[in-house]
Parts: sequence; C-alpha cells; structure tokens
Amino acid sequence: MTMPTQTTLLEDLGRIVGPSQVMDGPDISSAYLEEPRGLYKGVARALVRPSTTGEVAQIARYCFERRIALIPQGGNTGLVGGQVPDATGTQIILSLTRMTRVRDCDLDANVLTIEAGATLNQVQEMAEKADRLFPLSLASEGSCTIGGNLATNAGGTAVLAYGNARDLVLGVEVVLADGRILPLLTKLKKDNTGYDLKHLFMGSEGTLGIITAASLKLFPKPRAVETAIIGLASPQKALDLLRLAQNHCGSALKTFELVPRIGIQFVLSHAPNTREPMAGIHAWYVLLELADMSESGLNARLEELMALAMESEILEDATIATSLQQRESFWGLRESLPLVQGKEGGSIKHDVSVPIAQVPYFLTRVEAAVLQAMPGARLVAFGHLGDGNIHCNVSQPIGANKAEFLSRWQEINQIVHAIVAEIGGSISAEHGIGQLKRALLREVKDPTTLAVMHAIKDLLDPHAILNPGKVL
Repeated sequence: MTMPTQTTLLEDLGRIVGPSQVMDGPDISSAYLEEPRGLYKGVARALVRPSTTGEVAQIARYCFERRIALIPQGGNTGLVGGQVPDATGTQIILSLTRMTRVRDCDLDANVLTIEAGATLNQVQEMAEKADRLFPLSLASEGSCTIGGNLATNAGGTAVLAYGNARDLVLGVEVVLADGRILPLLTKLKKDNTGYDLKHLFMGSEGTLGIITAASLKLFPKPRAVETAIIGLASPQKALDLLRLAQNHCGSALKTFELVPRIGIQFVLSHAPNTREPMAGIHAWYVLLELADMSESGLNARLEELMALAMESEILEDATIATSLQQRESFWGLRESLPLVQGKEGGSIKHDVSVPIAQVPYFLTRVEAAVLQAMPGARLVAFGHLGDGNIHCNVSQPIGANKAEFLSRWQEINQIVHAIVAEIGGSISAEHGIGQLKRALLREVKDPTTLAVMHAIKDLLDPHAILNPGKVL
C-alpha cells in the first residue's frame, strides 16, 4: 500500500477519531514534541487523540499497513526521551490522554480497572473515594498517566513497601502493532494458564504494544501515618538506620528517602515557603514514613525507633511531624529537589540502582571519581535508599559555563556507570531506556539477552512502527 498524502492521512485519521482530534504536524504544540528536560525535541507528521481501544486498534492497523511509525504518548513526563518523535517529521504521535474511563472498581477483589490516559493522581483519587490506597507515588503524578507509568515500570517513593509499577498490576489491555487487541485484563490474583504476557509490556516503553487499560491492585487505606526527618552524619549511618527501622517497624515502614545537605540547600534557596527542617545542620537527611492500619500506637513505635537510633549513635537529630502541614513541608523538601536542581545550572543525571548494602561505598567512590575528573563539580545524590535507587546527579561547578559542562555528559556518565557495573548495579532504575540510554543498553546487556529482546520485538512489531529508535 502506498504512503498517503498528508491531506489523505489527516482525513483518514479524522474518520476514525473525528476531525477535531487530529492535528497537522505544523500545528502541534511543543508540549507534545519536547520532553521535560529539553534534551529531546522532535517533529511529528500528525497528532491523533483516540478515545477508545477500538479507535487505537484502527489507527494501529492503518499505520501498520502503510508502514507509518506511531509514538504512544501519555503525559509526556518521561526523562529519557522515550515518548517524543524523532526529527524526521514522518511519525505520528498517538496521545492517549482522552482515554480516562473507569471500567470497574471491585472492592471485594480490591481491583480498579481504568484506561491508560488517566493521570496517576486521578487513579489515586479514585482509590481514595473507595477508601482504598493506590500506592504508586511520583513527583509528576498530577500529569503523568497510568499507561505511561506501566510502560516505563515507574518506581517512586513507595517501592520499598509496595514494589514498582509492574507489582501493582493484575492485567492489561494492549493493542498490538497490527491492530489486534490483546485482552489481558483480569482481576484474578491466581491465573497459572501459560505465559504471563502482561509483563512483556510493562517497561517496554511502547515498543511492543500500546497499553490501553489496566487492572490495578488497591490496598487498605492506612489509618495512621507518621513522618519524620532525620539528620545523620553519613550514608552509612542512614543504612544502619534503615536496618534498624526494618527490624523494629516491619511492614509499617513505607518510605526511606536519602537527601544530602546540598540538596536541602538547593531547595531552601529556590523553592518558596520552605525552611530548615530542624535546628541543626546535618551532612545527610532521611525522610522516613510509617503507615499502619491501626489508628493508635504508631507514633509511639516511631518514637521508640528514634530513641533506639539515638542510643546506638546512628542519628544526630530527628523531628517528627506533628501536623499535616509539617508533614507536607517535609515532603516538599524531597519532592522539590529534582526541579530546583536546574536553578543551579547544568545537571548531569544518573538514575541508577545498586545493592543497598553498597550505597555508602558507591557514593564515596563516585564523589571522588567525579571530582578528580571535574574539580568543583557538586554531587547531588538523593533518592530511594530503601530499594537502592539513587539519583546520582552532578551539578555544574559554581560559575562554570553550562554548555561546556553539559558537553561532558558522556564522560561523567562513563565514570558513574563504570562504578555501578563494578558493584553489580543497573544503569536505569526507574526512568527507562528511551533514547538517552539506548547505546548504553548494548554495553551492559549480554548478547543472549539482547538477541532475545530483539526477537520479541521482531515478533510483535515486524515492521518496527511502534516507537522506533527507543530502547533497542
């Protein structure tokens, strides 16, 4: 089948979704074309916004027959360039943001079935209305979509207790490259009938199929939440505190976030309405949160933990939130950090994971190696110590030229990733591969694993129309 003219393409897509839901390339807003950090900006031939799985299937079939590349997109919040088109102007953006319907909410099974375009915040609110919890939590939850969360296997601040996005899903509905619909939605916790295909699509970044709906696990809503911010001398002390908290609090431990002093300074300098979390200054901080179904006793358990940590000379000081406002201020210090880091100039990012016990060693090695290569660089390493996922970012030296600093991105990446590989870590913990780490994937995956990945891609997307140039 011949490639349609632009006029024919727009008319054909308009017949599927309605003319008002198709946009010509030159009219597409940069909000669809550029990823949040500005590292990747593309050009699209068209933008199409379906409202049903059937429409997605028709679009996929149309593009499959004509060999037109499709770029599935949710909230466009990804940080590795996996959701934007390339610069050729030949690809179509498939925006799923109109697909927000709740298909079912089964409180006996504790399952919410919802379409992929719903934002993570909308999913959380649906669970809240049902007196349940959907625990996935990200800084971008107001705009990222659940389909995008699953396609990238998002992590966030609750992985310690609940796991990554893939751990929160019972089933998915997927449109394949040729337009066939794979009906994998289920509310069953036990289904041992062959291969568990849903896991192929979670973390595949839209390269194997288009997730259009999901059956999500809901959890009992905690009746008590206690939050503390803790000052410590080192990451090793933070690791000691994590072990103590796990032993003392068990399943009540929900969050354990590590933040360096420089991160707190950045937030205080650039985020409005923020203040020091405690009287003294500390080299490192931990944001710790407990949650439990019992309405009483949790505060006492947290106070006991703090007393044990003090007696063991693990912590230097701690403040327990006594109000919702204070709890939100503690969280603001952590959640503002990725945004305010940009106020300090260029930032070379690393979303890595390492064995939890190796985090102190990793941070010491990385700081020494980066400073040797670039004197004056500022290591801003923060994140999810409870699962070993550290956002090991490097801010430019004070007064340095931003463009010159960013030109050394690959050099600094190599330094950090070499240490990650040495201790058995991963170059991508929760942000995915996209375009940013595509070349790196070939370096860290063994030939057999890569061959299997390519075979799966060739089987499910033989014409390579789904998000080409991403992951593989």
